[in-house]
Amino acid sequence: MTALARPTNGRMIGGVCAALARRFGISTTTMRVIFVLSCLLPGPQFVLYIALWILMPSEKYRDKASTAW
Repeated sequence: MTALARPTNGRMIGGVCAALARRFGISTTTMRVIFVLSCLLPGPQFVLYIALWILMPSEKYRDKASTAW
């Protein structure tokens, strides 16, 4: 498993689905389909997506932070 960070390439909106797909080793298309299907169910899917978008670091900032030490 890789570190959880939003990729700079291959993202559609915020990169959350791409980051989760990379983390769990599945294709980004599969993760996006799972997210869209989960939106048909009741629950806070959009709120969770926005929260992950805000809280999850981007790859470009994560790499700079790890090399700073």
